[in-house]
Amino acid sequence: MSAALDLSVYLVTDEDQCRSRGRDVVRTVEAAVDGGATCVQLRAKNSDGGPFLTQVLRVVEAVGDQVPVIVNDRVDVFLAARETGARVDGVHLGQSDLPAGTARRLIGQDAYIGLSAATPDELRTAQEQGACDYVGIGVVRDTATKAGAPRSLGIDGVVRMRALTGLPAVAIGGVTVADLPALRAGGLDGVAVVSAICAAEDPRRAAAALRTAWDEGDWR
Repeated sequence: MSAALDLSVYLVTDEDQCRSRGRDVVRTVEAAVDGGATCVQLRAKNSDGGPFLTQVLRVVEAVGDQVPVIVNDRVDVFLAARETGARVDGVHLGQSDLPAGTARRLIGQDAYIGLSAATPDELRTAQEQGACDYVGIGVVRDTATKAGAPRSLGIDGVVRMRALTGLPAVAIGGVTVADLPALRAGGLDGVAVVSAICAAEDPRRAAAALRTAWDEGDWR
């Protein structure tokens, strides 16, 4: 069975940012999970399938019994990892990736599907398809970590979008520690972060700060 999905501090990896700090993705993920990251999405936009599969397997071996490990975009890599017996827990899709319903038929019911959404119509479609387990809403503010990212919504915009869906939802895009109380108060189930951990000097400390800010955030 897939690991229970806690979205509160959701790390999305960026290999270039990790390397800029003298670490690989696996070391960064290990440190972040030790600090309090609750879910890990492995993203390798510029990597071929073979090297990405190797990275996925290494991360699963390192932390897969502690947090869910989600594969970004690559349903084929998810399936290949499962074929080896690795406990990968799901896939996260963008609007230009496989439709969620198609992905669900390929990966089965015992896996999570997340979907990025930036408009009310995308949110409605995600819920109506019945194949998604959570959505990523954003971007909160402009970010350089994803080419072609949608226009920024701001915290208020993300909170308004969150109210349009009954699916669990994380805020994505340029999120900082200072944003977490307002996002939690606005009904978000967590935050997805890239630079806040991958570009941090100390990813363990960065993840711990995010976890503390989330845990201590005030509800409405």
